[in-house]
Amino acid sequence: MSHTAIVGGGIGGLMTALLLSKDKNRTVSIYEKNDYLGGRLTYERHGEFKIDQGPTIVLLPEMLLSILEEGGIDRTSIPLIPCDPLYHIHFSDGLSFRKYADPEKQKEELQKIFPGNEVHFDRFLKDMKARFLQGKAQFLEQSFVEKRTFFSRKNLKTLMKLKAYQNVKKMMRSYFDDERLVEAYTLQTLYIGGHPEQSPAMYSLVSYSEHEHGIWYLKGGYAHLVEIITKELEKRGVQMYTGKAVERIVTSGDQASSLIADGQMHSFDDVVLNGDFPIMDQLLKNEKRLNRKYTPSSGCLLLYMGLDKIYESDSIHQFFMSSDFDHHMKQVFTDKQLPDDPSFYTFHPSIVDDSLAPEGKGVLYTLIPVPTGEGVDWSGKDALIEKVLNEMEDRGFPNLRSHTEWMHVRTPKEAEKDGLYSGGSFGIAPTLFQSGVFRPQLQPYSLTNVYAVGASVHPGGGVPIVMQGAKLLADYLQFGAKERHNYKRGV
Repeated sequence: MSHTAIVGGGIGGLMTALLLSKDKNRTVSIYEKNDYLGGRLTYERHGEFKIDQGPTIVLLPEMLLSILEEGGIDRTSIPLIPCDPLYHIHFSDGLSFRKYADPEKQKEELQKIFPGNEVHFDRFLKDMKARFLQGKAQFLEQSFVEKRTFFSRKNLKTLMKLKAYQNVKKMMRSYFDDERLVEAYTLQTLYIGGHPEQSPAMYSLVSYSEHEHGIWYLKGGYAHLVEIITKELEKRGVQMYTGKAVERIVTSGDQASSLIADGQMHSFDDVVLNGDFPIMDQLLKNEKRLNRKYTPSSGCLLLYMGLDKIYESDSIHQFFMSSDFDHHMKQVFTDKQLPDDPSFYTFHPSIVDDSLAPEGKGVLYTLIPVPTGEGVDWSGKDALIEKVLNEMEDRGFPNLRSHTEWMHVRTPKEAEKDGLYSGGSFGIAPTLFQSGVFRPQLQPYSLTNVYAVGASVHPGGGVPIVMQGAKLLADYLQFGAKERHNYKRGV
């Protein structure tokens, strides 16, 4: 009987526990410093109101459902609701554009709003479908513990096809001839905390995936997924310790032997670190660290609101674009300044879900991309919030302030206190040299029984992708010695 300890109960840690606990010859324990499980996937609560604190947009539903199913959870127990339209994008000049999963609906909308671009859209879908299938097989479904396996002729050929040397913005400009439409197909890099002009073109597959796989809402909120998983883990007898911060991993030679939490020592056979890099390095105080400086993802200034009404709309997701999106991105990623004219995202799930608030009332979430790091001047935070609330009232939510019963604000400072690297909401940034082989891998240290999973670990951020990382890790841990050696070599 082997024992796996998991440090951190985020979605990566929970999914690793779910997959490993199917093995009757393995016991699994989770140690979580917070008094709740789920990490970024949790609720913001106020009385009878609740709303997702972090992720809200459900992408890649088949990946999410199939991995849960592999872990022993019936996919019919996951209450997914399709979003149709996917979302609205409101431009500063008053133009409003809807995105649809259905290609014919989308082409009708393009013909109406951006005439001529419906032809470019067909080319976009055709090109991206081939790239998605190749990228998924060769990068999302592979790990690169042995780094040389990444630089195979096949992978390098695929990287050229994916145009990884380009950035997302440049690639989208090769398809669409209106800058507003380019923005509509590049803002998705913000889902994983990346700048459209600093994220490799392979991340343009996110905007393609919206059309191919749709955008979904999980009834009860995305954080409801944590409740479903933990209920199953409890049934299997997985020990989940909350409010138990791990202070140190004890090592001897090329292995870790135990961890210290609340002054007590707990032994294990292998340990999985589920947290942001390079923060997790601190647990291995006497070991060789990754010794690398990482760039954090962007941060979020988040407004959570409880309302005395529900606003009518055919979409729970809306994007409100500023007059100069590029300037906003420059302020966030280069100048490290609070934006003076921000674009922002709103999430109003009460339109389709009455379980989040008292009867007749609703919840609303607003996300403003902001910089991270120590040098950010937050003295203008209140003025920024007031500006965004004014914009919301003018462009989509009339008399919002008078209908708001409560509001809570969360900044990157709170995110950093909760263990997110430099307050970045999405792990390390998805830049070229922090993607693929250049990202921390599932076995990031020379220690033979220390592993990693989470948004900062390959294959990257976003809930289904982190779940895919957990699957890669669980498969790796369950291999025998020979198979594991072959796995490292990419055989």
